[in-house]
Amino acid sequence: MRHGLRYTLAIAALLMGAASASAEPRQMYTMMVLEAFATKIECPGIDVVYQDLVQKAQEMHMPDGTTEKVRNAIAYMHTGGKMGQKQDDDVMAEVAIATQAIDMDQRRLGMTNWCEEHKKTLAGFIRTKG
Repeated sequence: MRHGLRYTLAIAALLMGAASASAEPRQMYTMMVLEAFATKIECPGIDVVYQDLVQKAQEMHMPDGTTEKVRNAIAYMHTGGKMGQKQDDDVMAEVAIATQAIDMDQRRLGMTNWCEEHKKTLAGFIRTKG
């Protein structure tokens, strides 16, 4: 019995490690997408290039449809369910964590500095309107 429990715990630990390792790139991608949309909303004269977000997802070897899943989760969470669609719990949690991180970053830097910083770091996803 004792060996069976150890075996089961070892397998569970390996599965959890594999799941978190595959989720990490999507968490980074979710943060990038949310930062791009936040920059569009919060910073004057900025627009998001959706196709560039899709291309980045492909470069990061995300499954097809990842950009749309993340976009829907962001819209759902940030409109109280009036737009977008609720996604899997892990995607919704990633959006919630990214939202908190961005909020703290905006408060720490101030909106003007935050916008200037993200105009540089998100140059491949955002464009100046005009």
